[in-house]
Amino acid sequence: MIYSFCRAVLRVIYKALFRLEAKGMENIPQEGGVLLCANHISLLDPPTIGILLNRKVHFMAKKELFDIIGLGWLIKELGAFPVKRGSVSKESIKTSLTLLRDGHVMGIFPEGHRAKGEDMGVGKKGAATFALRSDAVVIPAAIIGNYKLFRKVTVVYGEPIDMDQFKEAPKTEAVDLATDAIMSRITELKQSI
Repeated sequence: MIYSFCRAVLRVIYKALFRLEAKGMENIPQEGGVLLCANHISLLDPPTIGILLNRKVHFMAKKELFDIIGLGWLIKELGAFPVKRGSVSKESIKTSLTLLRDGHVMGIFPEGHRAKGEDMGVGKKGAATFALRSDAVVIPAAIIGNYKLFRKVTVVYGEPIDMDQFKEAPKTEAVDLATDAIMSRITELKQSI
């Protein structure tokens, strides 16, 4: 209920302020586990990749945000779950895999942090690891624009990436190959408009 209300409000705000539009929404399955992998340019990115979809999108958020009175409750209601930054959090890994295996949508920024400028950062292995371990559908996405008022921001959702092609390789190599594939597809989508 809270998610639907906030999504509706943010749709209006983002469309008015950033002329938000999406392309390729037909690539997102209407059911089953989905891992949305996008570039990360701003704090505004999580709503950007999720508010135009009709499915709830879950995100990791730094643990400290959950300690802020009111905000912690709100972001939890909106589908966020805590992650300890700078270390491997077994609980956040478990939560991610459970969400994906249970047929939910999770958004992730493979770079792990916001990238400055047009160039993407190096992809971390988390997104590929979740994809390979959960069998979720992997959808690359690119956020194009810079959130200047009344200038267009576009989200392009690409076709699913076939993760099966990496499963025959040794585990470490499979994760590296899948990470490279995810980052390459996001880069291609960024250049598609």
